[in-house]
Amino acid sequence: RGISSDQRPKRPLSAYFRFLIDNRQAFKEKNPEASNMELTKKLAGAWKELPASQKQVYEEARKTDWKRYGEQLAAYKAQLTPAQAAALKEERRKQLAKRRSIRAKRELNLLGKPKRARSGFNIFLSENFQDSEGVSPMAKMKKLFDTWQKLSPSQKQPYLQLAEDDKVRYKNEMKSWEAKMIELGREDLLRSKKPRLKKKPAETAKKAETAKASSGGNKAKLKKSEE
Repeated sequence: RGISSDQRPKRPLSAYFRFLIDNRQAFKEKNPEASNMELTKKLAGAWKELPASQKQVYEEARKTDWKRYGEQLAAYKAQLTPAQAAALKEERRKQLAKRRSIRAKRELNLLGKPKRARSGFNIFLSENFQDSEGVSPMAKMKKLFDTWQKLSPSQKQPYLQLAEDDKVRYKNEMKSWEAKMIELGREDLLRSKKPRLKKKPAETAKKAETAKASSGGNKAKLKKSEE
């Protein structure tokens, strides 16, 4: 309590990022029409061609900051109680997990992974959200959910049919996409296809019968011992 990861000393910038910060404005003035992406590419090229003696200036600044960072981090950790340290460690774990999730989603988008099939309610929601009453998005969603719940089966049917069609679309697109991922050597992105073992009715009945017989035998032994 009273301690946040925001208070943790910030990691020093790399030599390359220091170069970007120092030179970005000058490059922008020389290339006023260039986009941010184009400016970054130009700066990356300039860094690559920069003489080693000039790069060393940025590298020395990084080393100095890293030494200061180590001292600040040690002082920061020293003030934490074991409970605070554990809480901050968990907070850090969640932040890293969130970043990994965002990076994974971004990669899947770049690789063109098909959008998941929508449910009947989601289709109804997207069609009516704009015109729905409500001061906030959450209020609109609640209003539409209540409306959906009150619809008759015949009124829901068109949306449910669209949802079924979307399932077919998703299944076909995923089949093509996964074939493409196999060609690219990205089997790690495929859905798990391990078959689930289903117990046969006969086996289930046999196990139940065995358990029942075992239970009966135990009861008989208990009764005999009591006698």
